[in-house]
Amino acid sequence: MADNPSSPSTSSSVNPAAHPASIFGKQAVFEAFAGHPAIVSLEQLITDAKWDRQELTLGVAPQTILDAARAIKAAGYNFLEDVTAVDWYPTDTPSAPRFQVSYSILSHSRKERIRIVARVMGESPHIDSITSVWPAANFYEREVFDLFGIHFAGHPHLTRIMLPDNWNGHPLRKDYPVEGYR
Repeated sequence: MADNPSSPSTSSSVNPAAHPASIFGKQAVFEAFAGHPAIVSLEQLITDAKWDRQELTLGVAPQTILDAARAIKAAGYNFLEDVTAVDWYPTDTPSAPRFQVSYSILSHSRKERIRIVARVMGESPHIDSITSVWPAANFYEREVFDLFGIHFAGHPHLTRIMLPDNWNGHPLRKDYPVEGYR
């Protein structure tokens, strides 16, 4: 019997009807999604988790992003859809991470999407590049570097991709002047 490409797989994918609209917190998500391949593969790396708007978001420490990318790929999530960032400026406390780097990843066989997020500090934001796991991250990481100023350690060619090389600042930071630096 052939699979219907328009209907989600019932054997291994998330069944939204089986879960409340939102679940917040690592422990609550672990209980609701016990045995889920993403949870199982990242269990030791997850620092926070949520299920909201029918999407699973798993938080990891920035220093573990390469391990998380390798583990989630081995678990069958085969397509890096996007890498982007969020600037949470101003933060509540100086010790709170300012930026969130978000990775949207798909599993074609499971017909589902997850998001992995890592929070990085604002003083000198940096995180490891995942281009060794997903070469497609190359241009996404360059865009985040260009617009937010987040450095990706180990990136093969981390240069500006949208703005001129002599551009001053990173325009998607919330503290960037509306009319640019003069």
